[in-house]
Amino acid sequence: MYNVPDQSGKLAIVTGANSGTGKEAATRLAGAGAKVILAVRTPEKGDAAAADIRSIHPTADLEVRRIDLADLASIKDFSDGMIADGRPVDLLLNNAGVMTPPSRIATKDGFELQFGSNFLGPFALTNRLLPLALKAARPRITTMSSGMANFGKINFDDLNWTRKYRSAAAYSQSKLADLMLSRRLADVALERGWDLISNAAHPGFTNTNLQTAGASLGQEKPTNAWFTRLGLLPSQEPQQGAEPMLYAATSPEAINKGYYGPSGRFGLVGPTGVAGLNRRMRDDEVARRLWDAAEELTSTQLPA
Repeated sequence: MYNVPDQSGKLAIVTGANSGTGKEAATRLAGAGAKVILAVRTPEKGDAAAADIRSIHPTADLEVRRIDLADLASIKDFSDGMIADGRPVDLLLNNAGVMTPPSRIATKDGFELQFGSNFLGPFALTNRLLPLALKAARPRITTMSSGMANFGKINFDDLNWTRKYRSAAAYSQSKLADLMLSRRLADVALERGWDLISNAAHPGFTNTNLQTAGASLGQEKPTNAWFTRLGLLPSQEPQQGAEPMLYAATSPEAINKGYYGPSGRFGLVGPTGVAGLNRRMRDDEVARRLWDAAEELTSTQLPA
């Protein structure tokens, strides 16, 4: 198991911290001494997660704050609250996401749900919190991608899937976009001389409610994402699935523009290693173009 280094004195924000890999990351960061903001859509679930974490770490410094990554106004409210507090943000873990709703669902702002909440939401949150991150010593922003990013393609002609929606393809695009977010921000940090690490991770095949929550949207009965029903793929629990993200966010060995994931069978399970990048993932020009499009769609920009 990866041992998180001492995080005393640091402030960490973890989105989707009420369950799965987000809850595991929050638990271990708090255990290592960080103050952790559990950024969740449903505060009651965040409170329950905080109680669970305190049952393991009684002195954990936790705070639950509401954010809905499918709502740009909610992201602004959350960020404005953090800015009003004024405390530097040492770690931002863009963890929350939704996977493969069977039919196209629009966010409050009219974006396709997966592109909106998996990518545009974290993008807007990152841009809005960058001024606080840049006040910290050696801040890190770690964004959760997915092994499905290997199959993703950025469709600039229809980023929001208004035509011929395909749930798995939309999910793959959103997670490739997350990886490109992390890589483009890493390049910006280098260009501007920011002492900031931006990197990404993926959890392999981890058993969480991600497989059911999205696939069940609009359905009368809970169901699983199509590929989980095959029953043939190796899988692991959140304790291990969170480790690539924790490694990227805290390890002295993790680097700017790095990408980390399980190193075992099919890249789905096992200890953390460096994840491979296919040609589309390495396309920095597409990442730059996507960043520009996301700025326009979210009305957020990099700090001056």
